[in-house]
Amino acid sequence: MHSKTSPSTSAAPSQIEWEEKGENRSALWHSESGIAPPKRVVIGDDQMTADSAYRLACEGTAILWRGDFQNARQLLQAVARRIETRPKKSAKAKAKERSAAPDAPPAAPPAPAEAFNLHRLAQSQRARTLGMLLLPLDAEYAIPLRRAPVVKEACEEAYGAASGESIVSLREVLGLVGAHEWRKKGVDVEALGARIHPYYGVFSPVRGEYIKLVADQPLPSKELAFDIGTGTGVLAALLAQRGVKRVVATEIDARALACARENIELLGYAQEVKVVEADLFPEGRAPLIVCNPPWLPARPSSAIEHAIYDPESRMLRGFLDGLAAHLTPGGEGWLILSDIAEHLGLRTRAQLQEWVDRAGLKTDGRMDIRPHHPRAADKTDPLYHARSAEITSLWRLVPA
Repeated sequence: MHSKTSPSTSAAPSQIEWEEKGENRSALWHSESGIAPPKRVVIGDDQMTADSAYRLACEGTAILWRGDFQNARQLLQAVARRIETRPKKSAKAKAKERSAAPDAPPAAPPAPAEAFNLHRLAQSQRARTLGMLLLPLDAEYAIPLRRAPVVKEACEEAYGAASGESIVSLREVLGLVGAHEWRKKGVDVEALGARIHPYYGVFSPVRGEYIKLVADQPLPSKELAFDIGTGTGVLAALLAQRGVKRVVATEIDARALACARENIELLGYAQEVKVVEADLFPEGRAPLIVCNPPWLPARPSSAIEHAIYDPESRMLRGFLDGLAAHLTPGGEGWLILSDIAEHLGLRTRAQLQEWVDRAGLKTDGRMDIRPHHPRAADKTDPLYHARSAEITSLWRLVPA
């Protein structure tokens, strides 16, 4: 998914407080997920064991690291392994439960929606536990620890200019560094024949199947197109490459606006593509309007998840409701949407069709493609059943 028309969830830095060497200390607190600073903080160093760190993190006690940076990374990995190998209910305990209620039918597997919610809950709990290992940053975004990497550029890209000493989770710092490397290297987009450089918090176009749909669908016009929720600008660039003379790409997120503008400039389409700040549609009408909204109707828990999760399908419904009024006569709306929400029990095909009908639209054709990403074939994935059945479609919508 490339769209993201919701503002970033990251909150302005608040203060974190702790006691160290008998003194009360405080610093700015950074959290891109908007997580409040931990209430309990202890000091950790190279003498701390993984078992102790795991126990403290599970209890909600954060560890402000004062030891070697590379040792902190190893400690984080060790805590992650303990989360993955957390003891499940033993066979003896299960047998005891069965003997207590011998006539009870075997427990049914959870419904798809329940399985998805349990998976999200487990992800959230895992992230919260791993987020309890904290690092200090000085007023220049340097980590004042032995063997620490240089993270200044990565932090500036995510947080802006430094405004004093701060504290951030090691897990978040690693994410910032990874995003910075993706931004420098870029993501190869086969259908575009070029690289897209995603910013931190802007969804990377790593799933090429939805881009291929837009590359292969015959254009109704080459005069003008709107790209709603452009994200990195990948689809706007693709439309320009296909010969559309003028593309207006909209975004509301500040990072995505900057990201799209930079990518369009780097790809040489600044004359054809105009990136504008708008909530969904720009002014006017167009013979082609493209939208790739978030695919799952659930609440995002971080900035990056706005490209994946759309509470109550608000962006999807907003696009459908406004489409007819922004199409020129004979124009088409291209809705790029996966059906994974249907396989997860979060939305039905009948519900989607009802929204299309209510918006005064009809389907004038559809192109389907199956995803090729590794998780679609990973039978150990908790959502394998849905991922393996997923189909991504380009719906050609026209006024009814």
